[in-house]
Amino acid sequence: MLTKDFDFELPQELIAQHPSAERGHDRLLVLNRRTGALTDALFSDLPGLIPPDCLMVFNNTKVRRARVYARRGSGETEFLLIEPIDEGFVWKTIVKRAKRQREGKEYLFPDGTSAVIIAPPSPNAAEPDCKYLRFNRCIDDRWLEANGHIPLPPYIKRSDTDEDSARYQTVYARNIGSVAAPTAGLHFTDAVLQELHERHIAQTSVTLHVGLGTFLPVRTETVEAHAMHTEKFYISDETADAVESAHTAGRTILAVGTTSVRTLESAWNSGTQTLTRGAQQTDIFIYPGFTFGLTGALLTNFHTPQSSLVMLVSAFAGKENIFAAYRHAIEKKYRFFSYGDAMLIL
Repeated sequence: MLTKDFDFELPQELIAQHPSAERGHDRLLVLNRRTGALTDALFSDLPGLIPPDCLMVFNNTKVRRARVYARRGSGETEFLLIEPIDEGFVWKTIVKRAKRQREGKEYLFPDGTSAVIIAPPSPNAAEPDCKYLRFNRCIDDRWLEANGHIPLPPYIKRSDTDEDSARYQTVYARNIGSVAAPTAGLHFTDAVLQELHERHIAQTSVTLHVGLGTFLPVRTETVEAHAMHTEKFYISDETADAVESAHTAGRTILAVGTTSVRTLESAWNSGTQTLTRGAQQTDIFIYPGFTFGLTGALLTNFHTPQSSLVMLVSAFAGKENIFAAYRHAIEKKYRFFSYGDAMLIL
């Protein structure tokens, strides 16, 4: 399977650079994956469009202010802090022009904090896109709140603002640890969640901290040769009980976002028909040919060409259906990517 087969042309003006004027005031494209039928709707229509007996599974991760800027001489360097190691004194990072950032280089941050690039802490930790920074103090989320920036994706060509602090975060975010938002959830408002509750539509949450893989394209010529980066997730007993019960009863499990899909499918044991509980990690790569064990419906955004996410939705709905839906969305001028419109696949 060739990576280039998942490419498509997207007019630049359809890449949303800002969120909608009000949260939830977005469009919703509904795809019936069995018939290929498409329906143009509004996100506010969602509660009346989904199966009334479904179980919605949200990802309640919270985005940390993980983008930081440091100086070396007269130049400025941007780092994206992915994951703390060694109690926060060492961080795994993505840095622009990584090949130029050699071990031993020192950097100074605006508050006086300093850091030096060090060797990977273990041979298995060496990754071509990553560098490791050792700081002269513990870097925690309090420091990042004061000194960091919202890690907007690279296709948003502007600096972050105060608006992004609220809008690049779901209203139900609880557990901090992501470097990108679970963007399907950005559309939800308290009012929509309340309407779902009033319609007695069941809801539960997992936590998957969105990591490095979100920012990296599939660079291999064939899809099968691509390797995903590992992400950490957590499933509570309460959530596992709810999912197992819904599955046993034959109810539709609606994943809110691709991160919820990856969490559910990673933890599902088809042999025992159970969901593994507790803290775990996954490098699952879902592309056409994958057999879904739990996911019966999916709410998602429109994804970037040749990305692992467009491959995931193609696996779920069929590549022809997805690309027909994307052509329709482009023709109808839907907004794409993180701050764009939504898609409901039933």
